[in-house]
Amino acid sequence: MKYLVDTNVWLELLLDRERAESVRAFLDHHAGHDLALTEFSLYPIGLILTRLDKGVLFAEFIHDVFLNAGVRRLVLDAEHLSRIPAVMSQFHLDFDDAYQYVAAEAHDLVLVSFDADFDRTERGRSTPEQVVKRPSEEA
Repeated sequence: MKYLVDTNVWLELLLDRERAESVRAFLDHHAGHDLALTEFSLYPIGLILTRLDKGVLFAEFIHDVFLNAGVRRLVLDAEHLSRIPAVMSQFHLDFDDAYQYVAAEAHDLVLVSFDADFDRTERGRSTPEQVVKRPSEEA
């Protein structure tokens, strides 16, 4: 596992937004076992898709991502959850961004996101386009 894929990246693809093709290219270049998604990210994805009357798409997403591709689902333990307020203060992040940051830090993952707020953190972030352009890394 190498990358924690942020909520906005998944939604870009699922809602066929402007950068959906770059997300598709990123996912095509990386096996599911190299990717992770937080449990926390699942909830807004589910909320948004079901509010748009796309519940079937949400169910297909769960099946494709976890059962077919083998993307790992991460849940923070209490020790890591307790770090969120400090990370919020240190980097001026909101709760959901701090959650993602702590998850990436705890599992030593590169955070893949379109959210520029991560640029002011120590770990930073990469966009799907940036990851695709990098030379292949051997595990």
